[in-house]
Amino acid sequence: MTNHSPRPADRSFLFVLGSSRADGNTGILARAAAEALPADIPQRWIDLNGLPLPDFQDGRHEDGDWPVSEAERTLREATLEATDIVIASPLYWYTLSAHTKRYLDYWSGWLGVPGLDFKKRMAGRTLWAVTAMAEEDEAVADGMVTTLNNTAAYLRMRFGGVLLGNGSRPGQVRGDERALARAKTYFEGETPLAVFPQEEHKVHAERLVMGVS
Repeated sequence: MTNHSPRPADRSFLFVLGSSRADGNTGILARAAAEALPADIPQRWIDLNGLPLPDFQDGRHEDGDWPVSEAERTLREATLEATDIVIASPLYWYTLSAHTKRYLDYWSGWLGVPGLDFKKRMAGRTLWAVTAMAEEDEAVADGMVTTLNNTAAYLRMRFGGVLLGNGSRPGQVRGDERALARAKTYFEGETPLAVFPQEEHKVHAERLVMGVS
């Protein structure tokens, strides 16, 4: 068993931008990382500002049809078509932006759509994330990292971690040389299967048994 991401020839990336500001620091950093991807790997970019979703209404346990807006249908199809999903959200109050969180809330609804098999189809795909934050201490983003890791773990996805950058004023992240250097190789990083914190000791023990450090 390998714990690293496969590199299929038909890989495709979906970048979901969740900033409330056009051409924000998070988007700048995400595009810097995307520029390093091979030219033959398709990229699709969706700005949640331009494709607004209504507040999520949980109807999974109610009778009747699930109403699907055009925006939701577009996002759902784009999500299921991608092998790699990149959440590009600024750090707002130490976690995801409202736009981004609403998008992930819709994943809850897609879990219950008859015939969609959302959880089964998401397994094995890779979740990545990019964020710009005002704080220089990267530990303040731990809440976002935990949220996305656990989301990936629930769906049995791989998780590439979070590319962090510093920037508050427009364009400020361009001065974060460390973040821009990381961006160049971010998508080359290892993407182990995500596990919940309580599972980490079990996975570590299994790897020791297999002789993997």
